[in-house]
Amino acid sequence: MKIETLEELEQVRPTLRLSGRDGNAFSILAGCKKAARKAGLRDASELNRLQTEMFSGDYDHVIQTAMKYFDVD
Repeated sequence: MKIETLEELEQVRPTLRLSGRDGNAFSILAGCKKAARKAGLRDASELNRLQTEMFSGDYDHVIQTAMKYFDVD
């Protein structure tokens, strides 16, 4: 399956495992990008848009954004 936009990613909601992961924002972003690519999102501009959205607020916003697009485990 090819996912082309963040809106499509939000509909698919791939699993993202956060438990056991280093809790810093960059580690969470790396996990999100990896899960998005695994789900089929390859467009670099969409991955950059995800990063911009994640880092547009504080640490809680990073977590909320991850939970918006992924089924967080």
